[in-house]
Amino acid sequence: MSSSICIGDKLPDLQLSPVNRTTLALFGGASGDHNPIHIDIDFARRAGMPDVFAQGMLGMAWLARVITLWVPQARLRKYDVRFAGITHLGNVMTCKAEVVELMELEGEACARISLTSSNQFGQNKILGEAIVALK
Repeated sequence: MSSSICIGDKLPDLQLSPVNRTTLALFGGASGDHNPIHIDIDFARRAGMPDVFAQGMLGMAWLARVITLWVPQARLRKYDVRFAGITHLGNVMTCKAEVVELMELEGEACARISLTSSNQFGQNKILGEAIVALK
């Protein structure tokens, strides 16, 4: 991490491989999220979906990785997101982050980071922000 952080600085993008069934199954096993809508096409179709889709927490984990590739996880002070859309199979996700504020939080120099996860069609799937300690 650079010692000189400025508002408007962009963190390196995280470009992911297309979402596939294997990733969804592995994440479900690792996270304990065994909701069949994420792994069983028949169940998903009965629920009115064309196919299974990614777990929201998987998308959150990808977006958080942008931060933890920049600073150690121990510097993360706050992480908030809102879901803006479903991440479907085949979506190629790009996670982006930008410094939007430099601040002091409980006596600690911090940066507020704007976060966006979007697919190859430019559709936002998750929007959020993080606050990280700078030292």
